[in-house]
Amino acid sequence: MPARQRIAPWKKRTLIVAFAALTIGSAVTATSSAGDPDRPLVPTTSGPVVGERAGAVERYQGIPYAAPPTGDLRWASPREPRPWTSPREAAQPGPACPQLGNEGPLAGTSEDCLSLNVTTPRARPGAGKPVMVWLHGGSNTGGTSSQTDPARMADRGDVVVVTVNYRLGMLGFFSHPGLEGSGTFALQDQQAALRWVQRNAVFFGGDPGKVTLFGESAGGIDTCAQLTSPAARGLFGKVILQSGSCSTEIAAYHDGSQVVLDRGDFWSPVEQMRKVGGEVAAERGCATEDPVDCLRGQPADELVGAYDQVFGIASGTPTLPMPPDEALAEGRFHRVPVLSGTTRDESRLVTDVIGATSGPITQERLDEVIDRTFGEHAGRVRETYPVAEHGNDPRLAFAAMDTDRTFACTQLASGRALARHVPTYGYEFADRGAPTYSPFLTDLPAGAAHASELAYLFDLELGPWGPGFQQVELTGQQRALGDTMIDAWTTFAGTGRLDWAPLRPDSATAPVRSFAPEAEANAPMDAWAAHHCDLWSGLPGGAGQPGAHSVR
Repeated sequence: MPARQRIAPWKKRTLIVAFAALTIGSAVTATSSAGDPDRPLVPTTSGPVVGERAGAVERYQGIPYAAPPTGDLRWASPREPRPWTSPREAAQPGPACPQLGNEGPLAGTSEDCLSLNVTTPRARPGAGKPVMVWLHGGSNTGGTSSQTDPARMADRGDVVVVTVNYRLGMLGFFSHPGLEGSGTFALQDQQAALRWVQRNAVFFGGDPGKVTLFGESAGGIDTCAQLTSPAARGLFGKVILQSGSCSTEIAAYHDGSQVVLDRGDFWSPVEQMRKVGGEVAAERGCATEDPVDCLRGQPADELVGAYDQVFGIASGTPTLPMPPDEALAEGRFHRVPVLSGTTRDESRLVTDVIGATSGPITQERLDEVIDRTFGEHAGRVRETYPVAEHGNDPRLAFAAMDTDRTFACTQLASGRALARHVPTYGYEFADRGAPTYSPFLTDLPAGAAHASELAYLFDLELGPWGPGFQQVELTGQQRALGDTMIDAWTTFAGTGRLDWAPLRPDSATAPVRSFAPEAEANAPMDAWAAHHCDLWSGLPGGAGQPGAHSVR
């Protein structure tokens, strides 16, 4: 007699929900609240929610997917939300998780922030749509689920889009000796949201078997971490990595008053992070019998910001047993198709910030940076990025060098590792006339800077998540390019395939799809050559090498 297969509790609940939806039929179609056709009522496993119809979509916002992580649940694994019976208002997004704003802790945030937003197409009701779950960027210290409006994507692509809040900074990544879940609370939040999607997608017309996890910057890095997390098995069937991968590293641009190009792993051993946590507890006056309980009694505003950059994602934990770059190198990740890419001029954003805060990158300063960072290899680097080939502007040469080293080549290295086992497609966003969500502070040309592709996929909401964020307006040609990108993203979410060649792990080239205005669009490009990745992969501590660090 064959052994009985064990079914995880959340999967049992999913089976019950799916059966109920099939049985009563109308469960997957929204009804109206109190007869108001613009206020659709949808059941969930926690209780009914009342959304709103807005143009071509329906929105259900601020839905709790976990209990408030407050009190004893601060720095604890997420728990199920308390159920409700009366229809819950879901016309507005929930509060952002605690984080810094322009002048200290951001106002209007709350630790009771573990909510998500669901956007569904209105014109084509029905079941079985692909579901796309979005993890926002922001260095894992800032951002919120509501800053990207996915209405265009949901409507044009006929997909259900879910955007997620998760704990940030010290509240999401704190580690301490004896604290279960150290350094991975934010990743666990994301997994709790994905389990919510498995249980509830059917009520919004989605197919829990067609879930794509995607994110940008830190959201892309977190997505790649989930790709290697055993606890995320079965929660998604495809991933999209935008300007963040398992090989992305933290770049340090300042050493006192000097600019450097040092790098460190985005992942930190949990033992190291727990030691840091003990030091932080002592600094906060919590060198007590129960330091964690002492810290739980301190206001979130006093913890956010001061220690956000101290704690990284902890590896060597049940959630993340290995550093994800090492897991990829060893083939220890979930076998799902991948779409992965960057923008053409990622590091122009940080180059602009350097110019505004510590003065522009001059020729003398560029030479100093290269010499200090690369030592005996400085000559090769300088020859690869001559200022004359960058408009005689040392700032552009610096930005190109850092784009290639920190973003493009690490993303491609992860892509090649993935391509050994799963279909992996590459892209590059290359509209150098793209508007910037965060306006530049100097006269440096923005190009296709970090995060510039977001306005082509989403409508971006104004908010206080950083200095000077502004509403973005696209030209007609740029809107058409955005439609092309949305078509690619949502086609991939539905089928796991695209109409260009996937990456090959052992090829000397890396053909990717270049997304640019009409005159340049649809052109395949060799991103490996364009970003000088032979140089960066060949240097000691080069791009994409597990555990790589700077050449010093």
